[in-house]
Amino acid sequence: MPTLPVLVTNQRFDILLANPLARALYAPVFEDASCGANTARFCFLSPAARQFYVDWEQIARIAVGALRVAAAKDPYDRELSHLIGELSTRSDAFRVLWGAHDVRVFRDGTKRFRHPVVGQLDLDHEAMFLAADDQMCVAVYSAVPESAAEDGLKLLASWAATLQNPAPEEMDAES
Repeated sequence: MPTLPVLVTNQRFDILLANPLARALYAPVFEDASCGANTARFCFLSPAARQFYVDWEQIARIAVGALRVAAAKDPYDRELSHLIGELSTRSDAFRVLWGAHDVRVFRDGTKRFRHPVVGQLDLDHEAMFLAADDQMCVAVYSAVPESAAEDGLKLLASWAATLQNPAPEEMDAES
């Protein structure tokens, strides 16, 4: 699906795989080395997250609810326990939301991003859990045809292509 951003994540919100368009969409997450390509860590620990996610509060609530579901399904997942502990000690917002004991599973809907290169993108989102491993999720984002978001995705794809294939003068400088 080269024209749609597609991610594979685990129950801890680690981005395991991302196609080039998803890497471009989630560039702020990948650029923040302190997050380790983890969207929950980015959401709660990166100052850039509140700018990137237009509906940060909703994203934060959903992330906490999904982490609570994951912890209930797999209470012996050491990495998950460490992530929850890290977020609890480093983020007041996470601690408050975790204390609310909300449980949520977000499979589809609209996510609104404020991308630093292309501006606001309102993208439909669908998450599909793998039958062979219900701890892994494929998330696909799409835009309404002929919308500003579709134009934004096309622009983002062009930007991503320049990152993958540097201009000839950039290649000469690297040689």
